[in-house]
Amino acid sequence: MTSRKGRKPASGKGRVGKGASGKDPKVEASVRGRDVVRREDSPLRRATPRELPAIDGAWDEGSPLPAPVRPRRPAIQEPSPGRVSSPRRDTPRDMPAVDGVPEAPVPSAESVTRGVLARVRGMETLEPAYEAWLELRLAYGAARSRFQGERERLDQQGSFLVGAVRAASQERAASAEPAPAAESALTSADAPMRDFLRQAEEKLTRAREALAEEEAESEARFQAAFEEIRSTVKDRVRRYLAGSPPRLRLLLRKVGATRAILHVERVGGDAPVLLMYLFSGRIPSRHGFLFDDSTEDVALPPAPLYPEEGVVPEEVRPEAPALVARVRAPGEVLPVKGFLPVFVPRPEGGEDFFRLLQRGPVMEVEVSEGPGFRGVLTREESERFAGHLLRLKLEGRLELEVEAG
Repeated sequence: MTSRKGRKPASGKGRVGKGASGKDPKVEASVRGRDVVRREDSPLRRATPRELPAIDGAWDEGSPLPAPVRPRRPAIQEPSPGRVSSPRRDTPRDMPAVDGVPEAPVPSAESVTRGVLARVRGMETLEPAYEAWLELRLAYGAARSRFQGERERLDQQGSFLVGAVRAASQERAASAEPAPAAESALTSADAPMRDFLRQAEEKLTRAREALAEEEAESEARFQAAFEEIRSTVKDRVRRYLAGSPPRLRLLLRKVGATRAILHVERVGGDAPVLLMYLFSGRIPSRHGFLFDDSTEDVALPPAPLYPEEGVVPEEVRPEAPALVARVRAPGEVLPVKGFLPVFVPRPEGGEDFFRLLQRGPVMEVEVSEGPGFRGVLTREESERFAGHLLRLKLEGRLELEVEAG
């Protein structure tokens, strides 16, 4: 019996050396493995597309992989004789130049007023009418600014031409022969110089006349539109007051035995406009005037007046006497903001000026005193104010509810 150690291996098995092909079996196996991997790789699984040019030296002659396809370079066309190639453009061709951008046409006063009045006539409510009124007011201010700018431009052009002619005359006189110091520069100018100045002045005069005519026509159209809007708003306010009087709820808060604080519940909708006309006989300049708490300076409380309807920006924060005078002044519109003015008669004659100042969910009743207003009323003042509202209720012009707290 032959032992395991003495047993000879079969041919080609268990023997280290060359295989049947005469090559090293390890090398032959690695080559076969590499060939198998290459055969299994399909063109769909290539990491590099065929169209991508190969790096120089990455493909050897005789490789089983297909040769890479190198893209053709575009042929450089030589410019034909007599043809100048256009330089490269960094700006698209369809982009207009800055100097050639046309300005937006300015709408005429006729088109603006016609559109605004059409909106007012098409709606029977108050808020759209006030919105159209504000739009017309802004357009009127823009038109006045435009005319002012045109006048200044014409004046500047005229003064520039006169100065240029004077300088040319002085230069001509100095080059020919010196003129006396007391003699005007234009007296020594020749005829062509005077003709040029005369023609320029005539042209400027015609431009000023045309501008003045256009401004007068624009002013007339705007004023007619303002008058129609004010008349329309007043007529609607009268109808609303007659059909549905506003409702108020008066709240009494006692402060000691002889003093009190009066509050009125906040109203909404068209009620502020109706109450303004009921208390003062005039309409406000804006629909949301009572709830407007905007201010141009955060360190100051809201101004009691709008800079419109004859009020300049420097007069929007008057003291109490000046504010009373503004409210008493004749006119159809009151540019007040944030309060309702109320004049309450005194038994001995005269009137006291009260205001309903908007303060969040309520309006606080204040009376004019000296340069300011006072919120804590005496018993007699609070009774007279409540009696004034009660009289309006008995006349059917106001719905009133009184509550003592």
